[in-house]
Amino acid sequence: MPEGPSIVLLKEAAQQFAGQKIIAVSGDSKIDHSLLLNKKVLTFNSWGKHFLICLKDLTIRIHLLMFGSYRINEQKPGKTIRLSLRFKTGEINFYTCSIVYLPGDPGDHYDWSADVMSDEWDAGSARKKLKKRPGLMACDALLEQDIFAGVGNIIKNEVLYRIRVHPESLVNKLPAAKLKEMISESRIYSFQFLEWKRNNELKKHWLAHTKKLCLRCKLPFIKKYTGVKKRRSFICENCQVLYT
Repeated sequence: MPEGPSIVLLKEAAQQFAGQKIIAVSGDSKIDHSLLLNKKVLTFNSWGKHFLICLKDLTIRIHLLMFGSYRINEQKPGKTIRLSLRFKTGEINFYTCSIVYLPGDPGDHYDWSADVMSDEWDAGSARKKLKKRPGLMACDALLEQDIFAGVGNIIKNEVLYRIRVHPESLVNKLPAAKLKEMISESRIYSFQFLEWKRNNELKKHWLAHTKKLCLRCKLPFIKKYTGVKKRRSFICENCQVLYT
């Protein structure tokens, strides 16, 4: 599943069409294509893992799910297009994704303070939300999109390894300093992810995700499907402390 930084890159790439009218719409999605034809795109935005195409009084929300993808000014040979938008200077094509219309302004639907990539990100708000869910494991907490919008499994694994916290630690048992570190590192790492992804070098910077050996302890990682969400975690049981 593409994580928040990848959607920011999509937003940046799509800006070339901002201010242009949609001159053709196609694809096998069930949405009403007539609502888009000849409409001007005001801007492109993102919230967490959601890509937002903003028109007057209407926003197209695209979620790439687990295996979705897109192409700009090209198509994937032999693949069914979910939604294709053509402009005077090019096109955007989306595959294997969820598409929903949101009426009105995007701000009516989203809390920008929850998006770790947003200028409006609010660490204090995240801390308050976590305190209301004391039974959450750290691995689940970081994947809660209403708290850490944009954080996915890669960011989760890398953040918890960096701060030396076991994924199955309970949020309410984390020392105050560790909780603060988890919240701040979620944003710090997300922006590092963005730059590494932009430079096509993300994987070489992974310290934990999909790795076999802990670089600090020279011991094998344990791969385990953790938390309520049962997502893959890569754990060094020597240096990542379990707080329960």
